[in-house]
Amino acid sequence: MAAARAHHAARAASLARVGRGGGAMMPVRPLLGPEGRAAIERLMRNRPLLGFDFDGTLAPIVMHPDEARISPVIARLLQQLTERLPVAVITGRQVLDVRHRLGFKPTHIIGNHGAEDEFLGPDPRVVETLKTFRRHARRLEPMLNEAGATVEDKGASIAIHYRLAPNPVLAREAIAELMNEMPPGIEAETGKRVVNILVKGAPDKGDAMARLTTHYGTDAAFYVGDDTNDEPVFQRAGSDWVTARVGPRLDHSHASYYLQEQAEMETVLQLMLEALP
Repeated sequence: MAAARAHHAARAASLARVGRGGGAMMPVRPLLGPEGRAAIERLMRNRPLLGFDFDGTLAPIVMHPDEARISPVIARLLQQLTERLPVAVITGRQVLDVRHRLGFKPTHIIGNHGAEDEFLGPDPRVVETLKTFRRHARRLEPMLNEAGATVEDKGASIAIHYRLAPNPVLAREAIAELMNEMPPGIEAETGKRVVNILVKGAPDKGDAMARLTTHYGTDAAFYVGDDTNDEPVFQRAGSDWVTARVGPRLDHSHASYYLQEQAEMETVLQLMLEALP
């Protein structure tokens, strides 16, 4: 038993390292500092695509994910921006899950970490590839639930949550046991009290932003997010982009700027509206 627990603990430790880029620098410039404010002003003159993560970015992180909502003030500011520019919400949630939480109508919603387009639906190859793991997760779901972890099947990705687990260490060990039998073509990405099960090569948030800038005919873009699944956007950002990570001390990041906390989003949106030509 001790050997088994040691194995699971080692596996959990390896999971904690999944998705962390090596050698990346932490963003050292505050987006609401003089340099960041000037970058926003320059960017808005070029009529950019504005991209936003949802949880922890537009909406604060909450203990119960179903309670997540955008505040009326931020929703009003986003609606005003949407009337002038293309605004995209790019989230790990399903499109149908996030749409009623926004309080405004964005130009475009991308779900499942980039693998689901609100107009095109989820990537069928991704949904099909997850079938084997989906069956495996259902078999082990009682064990996961006992440890305080829950399985959320989002079609084009699967999330194993443990935010509400009484003992996060035991929850991670249970998730590690689930991960011992990963079928081919599947990978795990750790987030904030969640492990995301993704298909290798599936469209990510970086792919989504690149596709949307082409679709809406602009080389300029803004993107802000708060977790590891936002890093593909930061890594692929063009020279005409401004990127920001919410939380300067969370992890190493490729973002150009940082926000101290999610509450600063209101000020960022106000600056954007003021800087519009």
